[in-house]
Amino acid sequence: MKTLIISPTYNEIKNAPFLVEKIFDINPEFHLLIVDDNSPDGTAEAIKKLMKKYKNLFLEIRNKKDGLGKAYIHGFKWGLERSYDCIVQMDADMSHHPKEIPTMIKLLKNNDLVIGSRYVNGVSVVNWPIKRLILSYGANLYSRIITGMRIKDATGGFKLWKTEVLNSIDFKQVKSSGYSFQIEMNYRTWIKKYKIVEHPIIFIDRTVGFSKMNKSIMLEAVWMVWRLRIWRILGILK
Repeated sequence: MKTLIISPTYNEIKNAPFLVEKIFDINPEFHLLIVDDNSPDGTAEAIKKLMKKYKNLFLEIRNKKDGLGKAYIHGFKWGLERSYDCIVQMDADMSHHPKEIPTMIKLLKNNDLVIGSRYVNGVSVVNWPIKRLILSYGANLYSRIITGMRIKDATGGFKLWKTEVLNSIDFKQVKSSGYSFQIEMNYRTWIKKYKIVEHPIIFIDRTVGFSKMNKSIMLEAVWMVWRLRIWRILGILK
């Protein structure tokens, strides 16, 4: 499979170069796109230097920090224009380990979306405080109850897509910009009856830099699951 890995960045100068090295150590034939939101810490400049070493490393710089979902959609459009077979989305902070990608690609042969799941086999999270873990696990339980999706980790950001799935989604209709983007994209895939499978991963929280999670992002996720359900009942989403 011709594979593109997309990783959005904002102030990830200490993590993104390490991610680049790890990915190309695993498979130098992978293509990696960094979508940087004009990081003031010099992330983009560091990637530009690495592009001289890695021919399959690409960089897109957006004008400003404008949400995780919009960064991914920017990357999805870039990848679809270049006819990749598989598009991977993953965080730049090494909480998603690139070593899982080859196994997940194999699973994609018989599925349409593979989710790297923290909760499909119990709880596989390292370095999170108990409060954060309860919040995340509870959010996923909440999502399953409201939406009806049987996905244990609907908020997870480590995913592999067949490009035909992304081609079927009208990105102009995607409303989420924060972490609820993961739930919304899963839901839009699920209602189209594409085959979704969860692959167990060990999620290791970042050791460098700061989490982008905040109260407004959490509130967006709380309301988005209800919007998705109502939109489907009204026939707006199908």
